[in-house]
Amino acid sequence: MGAQGEAGGERPLVNIIGELVALGPLRRDLLPLYHRWISDFGTVRTLGPAPRPLTAEAEAQWFDQITGAGDEAPFTIYERATWRPIGTTGLHRIDYRNRRATFGIMIGAIDCRGKGYGTEATSLMLDYAFTALGLHGVDLQVFEYNLAGRRAYEKAGFREVGRRRQAHLMGGRLWDIILMDCLATDYTSPVLGRILAPDPPRGTADA
Repeated sequence: MGAQGEAGGERPLVNIIGELVALGPLRRDLLPLYHRWISDFGTVRTLGPAPRPLTAEAEAQWFDQITGAGDEAPFTIYERATWRPIGTTGLHRIDYRNRRATFGIMIGAIDCRGKGYGTEATSLMLDYAFTALGLHGVDLQVFEYNLAGRRAYEKAGFREVGRRRQAHLMGGRLWDIILMDCLATDYTSPVLGRILAPDPPRGTADA
């Protein structure tokens, strides 16, 4: 029998497993949970859109759109200790010709913030981008006031490459939007480099 999840069920389907978190497909049965996360104004303040009420129907429409798009690669983030879903992440606007994509993440479970989960999930997504998809660069934007997010991105391998000055309003003040990126040449695969590897030649000691 497989590992037990938070509610005593089987371990969810996951594609990439780290030490603290694992990544698996978005799930329609988790739509109420995704909806609850994105309805928290404290969470939305770091994501970009102005806080506003979001209906369950709008969340379902988002799910159908993102899971059906060829230039999106969305994942659910699971806490490995419990196998409960704690957030979402993904690569957006994937440009296969120029080998670039935009990164996004949301740790929806408040009690799972500040534990390194976001940093590892970010690193696993870079691994997926570079090792599985063969991309060369991943971009993101983060607001100047999001100090925890900036630290997590830097630890995962992103670096600041520019700013849009005083371009985002929050708390009655205009803040910089910080542009960051990570290149495949600056990154070493922690997981998928071992999994997505060719078979060793026959006749070796491992054959």
